[in-house]
Parts: sequence; C-alpha cells; structure tokens
Amino acid sequence: MLTSIVGINWGDEGKGRMVDLLSEEQDIVIRYQGGNNAGHTVINERGKFILNLLPSGILRPEVVCVMGNGMAIDLAHLDKETNKLREAGIEISPKNLKISDRAILTMPYHIELDCLEEERLAGEKYGSTRRGIAPVYGDKYLKKAVRAGDLLDLDYLEHRLRGIVAYKSLMIEGMYHAEPVSFDEMFAWLKKYADIFRDYIIDTGVYLSDAVKAGKRIMFEAQLGALRDIDFGIYPYTSSSSTIAAYGPIGAGIPGVKLDRVVGVMKAYSTCVGEGPFTCEWFGEEAEELRRAGGEYGAATGRPRRVGPFDVVASKYGCRVQGADDIALTKIDILSYMKKIPLCVAYDVNGKKTVDFPMGQALNIAKPVIEYMDGWNCDVSACRKKEELPAALLAYVKRIEELTECRVKYISVGAEREAYIQMY
Repeated sequence: MLTSIVGINWGDEGKGRMVDLLSEEQDIVIRYQGGNNAGHTVINERGKFILNLLPSGILRPEVVCVMGNGMAIDLAHLDKETNKLREAGIEISPKNLKISDRAILTMPYHIELDCLEEERLAGEKYGSTRRGIAPVYGDKYLKKAVRAGDLLDLDYLEHRLRGIVAYKSLMIEGMYHAEPVSFDEMFAWLKKYADIFRDYIIDTGVYLSDAVKAGKRIMFEAQLGALRDIDFGIYPYTSSSSTIAAYGPIGAGIPGVKLDRVVGVMKAYSTCVGEGPFTCEWFGEEAEELRRAGGEYGAATGRPRRVGPFDVVASKYGCRVQGADDIALTKIDILSYMKKIPLCVAYDVNGKKTVDFPMGQALNIAKPVIEYMDGWNCDVSACRKKEELPAALLAYVKRIEELTECRVKYISVGAEREAYIQMY
C-alpha cells in the first residue's frame, strides 16, 4: 500500500499530525520535496516536536524515514534538528534515516541570495522564509546544485564546487554588489557535514524499489499545500517545488510506481503564511480572535498566520489537483466559540460568481461569497466517536463534503495524537 499525505490549501493544515497518526500503520515514511521552509508540528506522549526537514515518521522507532531526491536539504539545519531529537530520546541513525544521494543541498550562499533578493524586491517581495529555497531549486534546474551524493567523493566535489562558486560569486557581486563566495569556506562547510552524514546517504531509488517489491507499507509526506505548488499554486507566491501527490513517487526516487491512496489534509477554517492572494482573509479583532483560539503562528518562522473562514473554492480545487481520496479535517474544535460558522462558498470576480479557482489578476480581485451555518457552542475535545459529536458540527462537516466533493474520513478535535475521530 502506497499512501500520500498532502496539503489541500496554503500549507499549515496539520499534515505532520496526520502523518504521525497514520505512520503507526507504515513501514517507511518519505519526505519527497521542499526544505526547511515549513514546519510540521507533532504532539505525542514524549512532548511537542517541530520538524522542518525530517519526515514526521521519525518519531516512531519502528519506521524507516527517507529524505527523497526531490528535497532541498540544509545540512547545518538537519544537524541541529537531529541533535535536538536525540536530546529528547529519539533514535536517529543510518538504520532508520536514509538520505537520497540525488537530493540537492541548500548552501549558505543560497540563504544569502534569498535574503538579498527579498530586500531588493521590498514592497513587491514574495514572502520568502529566507531559507534559500528558491535559489537552490533554481540552481537545480540550472545544473549548478551540489547533491548529497557528491559528498561521497571529495575530489569530485572539490572540482565541481570551484565552478559553482565562481558562478555564484559573479551573481552576488554583479547583481547585489555583495561580497563574493569563498570557495575555502564552502568546501570546509561541506566536508564538515560529509563527515556527519556520509553513512546516511544511499541510492534511495534502489532501497525503495526493493521495499515496494517486498510489499512494504509506504507513506509519502508532502510539505506545504496545493496552493503553494510551483505549477498549480498562487504563482508567483508559491514554493519552488511540487507539493502535489502525483510528484510523490518522483521526489522519492521511484517514479514508476502508482499511489494507492491520497489523504488530503485541510483545516476546518483557512490559514495562510506569507504573501499572495487570500480571498477569504479576515482582519482586525475577528481575525485576532480566531488566530488566538487556533494558535496560528508559523511552525518554522513564528510568523502570525493570516486567517479566515473555510474556503470551499480553494479547497475543492486543492482536492482536485491532489486527487484526494479522503480528507482529514483538522482543528474543528477551534470553531466551538462561534455562534455562527461562516463558509466561503464562491468567489465574486467582477460581479460574476464562480466556484472555479481562478489565477492571476482574477484571483487578486476576487471577493468571498459567504454563507453561515449554526455553531455547536460546546467543547468537543473529549469526543472520540462520531456519535458523540453535536448535530451542528456533523452538519458543518457534511456541507464541506458536499461542496468540495470529497469525503471527510478523519476529524481532529485536539492537538494530541489520540484526539481524533474516524468517521467511517
């Protein structure tokens, strides 16, 4: 069984929580794209963990985790992240963590370039997390990136790095009038982390192909959501990789396999970190109340998330491009304070109502069309069965299913691992 866990909206949906929950049934969990520009928060009996690079399955000792070729890996960040988990008693070794030899490496100069470009853009900035993601993926397609497997041959790495550093220095000096990149510093940086991670680096394509043949249960974990996908998201305010489920096997190293199941994760309301169009956004005290209730601050950045009511148009689109078979609806308990629950059921674009997610300027000027449903006004965090949920909450879930045309299989009523309900 090959299962993918993906975000339906702008990211921050609670994918890490669902991967942690469902990884109990898995042998292998794979991160197949993105870098340390987002965080997955998991709360279990050992405490609260925020994972930026590591697959969320790392918190289960029986699961093997893979960092796929589609990822961009900042080795300095990975070193800190693994050590922090070890301090909490989590085992991390080449036995339960594999790094693809084809994964690209986020270098210090990528982070510098990211910051320099955001500063140059000023008021037109893309809302980058300044973690070097766009520059490193740009280098991937320019064939100027260093890959994890290069660390296994330092002579080859030294030769390749000289050409790359010369190219990056031309860019940094010529475009931004900043100091050139030091080859000696970059080579020393790479050698330091080669010593730490050399034994973790393998051909994950071979490893995973053998696992598929052996009938292993494999889960693919995405970062961010459909609306941050480089092709299908709110371009140019997207990430620089593909967050779509269909990319999972490619970014893992086994492009020839087919997914058996896609679980899409979305919140019971809308949140967004970063710049770009967000049609149903709330402002003022209404937004602050929801933000405080949901603790809506970015796991990787700490930035306050933009918030608003559930967006049917964006969610239906996300379900379609992700090919979602089931939905996990998270944080529904947060809405318990509302007497009336708003739903953005359509967009108004130049006076015309649409339920199709637009792009470009049409999305920039779209206005939300809102309908309201009765709230349930009671604490549901202790509920563990569908029959224990209030009728108004069930009606809200049913309405979401009808409008998004996708069934809701899981509902989370709290942040803890056990605080969820399986609806069927």
